[in-house]
Amino acid sequence: MTIYIGNLSFQATEEDLKEVFAEYGEVSRVSLPTDRETGRKRGFAFVEMADDAQEDAAIAELDGAEWLGRELKVNKAKPREPRAGAAGGGPRGARNNY
Repeated sequence: MTIYIGNLSFQATEEDLKEVFAEYGEVSRVSLPTDRETGRKRGFAFVEMADDAQEDAAIAELDGAEWLGRELKVNKAKPREPRAGAAGGGPRGARNNY
């Protein structure tokens, strides 16, 4: 399972997130997405932990908590939706000329 952290401060680092979530158990992975064009952080992150019970505890404790001046939104990450133009949808940006 993966945890989604929203409304994240742009000052937060992967190391900061590891430190906070390590209080609830072993952190397997942290992903802090950045904008492709600007390289700036996007204001959200994903954390994976070694144990589902630890993830549930982290979610229960941190959802709604204030951290680095922001009220965090912490929940189970939803599976990523396929993007338009992805496999099976034809070439990206293709138009139907009817």
